[in-house]
Amino acid sequence: MAVQDQALQTKYYATKILNIETDSKCRLCQQFDETIDHIISASPILAKEQCIRRHDRVCAQLHFNICKEKGVQLDKKHWYEHVPKLVETCQGGKVTILWNQQVQTDKTIPNNKPDIIIRDNEKGTCMLIDVAISGDRNVTEKEAEKILKYEDLTIEIQCMWNVNTKVIPVIIGASGTISKSFKKYVSNIPGKHEVKELQKTATAHILWKVLM
Repeated sequence: MAVQDQALQTKYYATKILNIETDSKCRLCQQFDETIDHIISASPILAKEQCIRRHDRVCAQLHFNICKEKGVQLDKKHWYEHVPKLVETCQGGKVTILWNQQVQTDKTIPNNKPDIIIRDNEKGTCMLIDVAISGDRNVTEKEAEKILKYEDLTIEIQCMWNVNTKVIPVIIGASGTISKSFKKYVSNIPGKHEVKELQKTATAHILWKVLM
């Protein structure tokens, strides 16, 4: 990807690589060199708002594909138009898909709100899907962190609902980097999920907003 190669025409790229006489400072914050890394993950102007937006768009894309696979009647044709409902039931009530919902447990568990939960009563399974857009160097570490984060919830759900439960971390680096395990994790999620499309969703909007 051009993003990972740092080859998009930021002001820093124009100055240092193309030798164009221009200021290399970020056009938004005017404090730091305008590199891809800065725009995607370090800009104080964009960081909070865009981090949440990128996260939510990846979640919505996954949710749309899951619902489509499970036969949920969708209002929109495309994932980017999709507004997830808090609860979807399908296949005669055998499958429940929860969006951004806390799980009520018998004992207090702080980390009880994965992004997406798929409970399949017919198969006796439950999938806890949690998404993060992290630093490119931290994707593998973040995957392990997510699994550990929901360990207590996994055990509690297995006891309460009598289902085999597992955590599926979906971690994409700020410039689209993924771990060696990413495709394996995503392949476990119901639906057709294109890895490149998920990477694009995690990075493209913020770059388009700044550079176009």
